[in-house]
Amino acid sequence: MPSGEEESLSLKEKVRRLPRAPGVYLMKDRGGQVIYIGKARDLKNRVSTYFQGSRAQAPKIATMTGLVADFDFHVVRNETEALLLEGRLIKEWRPKFNTLFTDDKQFIQVRVDLQAVLPVFRLVRARTSESARYFGPYPHQGEVRRTLQEMRRRFGILLGDAHPVALGGGRWKLYDDARADISAHENVVSVDGYRARVEAACAFLEGRSREWLEDLRRQMREAAARQDYERAAGLRDAVAAVERTTENARRFGRGNPLPQPGQKEAIDELQHALGLPGPPRTMECFDISHISGTFVVASLVRFADGRPDKAGYRRFRIQGFIGNDDFRSMEEVVLRRYRRLLEEGRELPRLVVIDGGLGQVRAALKAFATLGVAPPALVGLAKRDEHIIFPDGRAPCVLPRHSPALRLVQRLRDEAHRFANTYSAQLRSKRLRESVLDDCPGLGVKRRMALMARFGSLARLRKASVEELSRVPGIGKGFARKIAEFLETS
Repeated sequence: MPSGEEESLSLKEKVRRLPRAPGVYLMKDRGGQVIYIGKARDLKNRVSTYFQGSRAQAPKIATMTGLVADFDFHVVRNETEALLLEGRLIKEWRPKFNTLFTDDKQFIQVRVDLQAVLPVFRLVRARTSESARYFGPYPHQGEVRRTLQEMRRRFGILLGDAHPVALGGGRWKLYDDARADISAHENVVSVDGYRARVEAACAFLEGRSREWLEDLRRQMREAAARQDYERAAGLRDAVAAVERTTENARRFGRGNPLPQPGQKEAIDELQHALGLPGPPRTMECFDISHISGTFVVASLVRFADGRPDKAGYRRFRIQGFIGNDDFRSMEEVVLRRYRRLLEEGRELPRLVVIDGGLGQVRAALKAFATLGVAPPALVGLAKRDEHIIFPDGRAPCVLPRHSPALRLVQRLRDEAHRFANTYSAQLRSKRLRESVLDDCPGLGVKRRMALMARFGSLARLRKASVEELSRVPGIGKGFARKIAEFLETS
């Protein structure tokens, strides 16, 4: 996959530049995480179907498409190779939507019948009415249910199991059981008064309400301060459910995004969790990427004050050996990176993160021993459990799933993973494109190399005339004509 200028292209422009060839595509979210992998007989035709606004999509597909911020692709020779590569990549990446799509059930949605006298918020799986309003779809059913319960208390709305009673004079009693105590809202309300509640609740589901989450977080802190840990835990879970439910709307770009934990908070928490002498304001992460032992490359990404510092990104091809050995690869690239920094008199980062477990961490440590310098703080992030691994035998650091510090390290790791896999895909794509010439009858290694040296790429070679081809040493006009005919049909 091309990089450089293409990284700044819009999705639609990148789709327009896709080749009409078999291959595998990797859909990514805004954090660079691969969320879905698919194969295609024609990459351009297949990938374009995800971004056609006028085309109706199943709720599951719509959810996935709404999260896509970028994609990579691999060109292959035929559908069989696409199938095999798809399987290998799914096994490596374990994208969440490849798992979710194996479930035949549709994702949950929130439906509001706005034409009803008293609109009710209910959960459905299919869109069956043109007059109703739908929010979603959402992949996390349990969290949506919990969010609606919180919304009932916050906004005083009706859920699907309510049976409101008309009192006359345009007034209604919403609940006739224990749920009548709806936070600060009256249980008896006018139609217009209830409509105002519905509008506020809809605005929240669109991602346009910040105050409620801020209030929930404040209540959680207050409960913890008075040592009411059961209440604090319940509020913590409510905050997590609400955040996940509204995440879909935010990623579609509707309204103002809810505030995320500040970078300083995450850095300070990470310093405390790892026992560092100072805040890790500069962090670097290494990742090794390969496909079944081929196209082995490595990436380095750098964060400054919790944000990507793309000027500090580097990528490496393994030079010290041939084959697949993650430990040797990690030792080599860490050695090359920090030898260069030391030679240039530049500072080392405050924290080095290795994408991997104890073996990879110790391989990185070995590189610093070779350099004869004390390493900066050095840890690994194990993929399976997301535990932070120390090189000195300490027990792993297990941070809460929603910890700002853990999310910061995950973003760093995921960016390194994305950068490494993008580079590996570029090399593989280039090799696969050039391998078309392997099937050209009578074209040996020397003449293939001469052709590529003359034209630089398969695309330029395809555009060359018979006359231009015949000027390459070892290729006469007759053979040039055969090459041109082969390229027209391959």
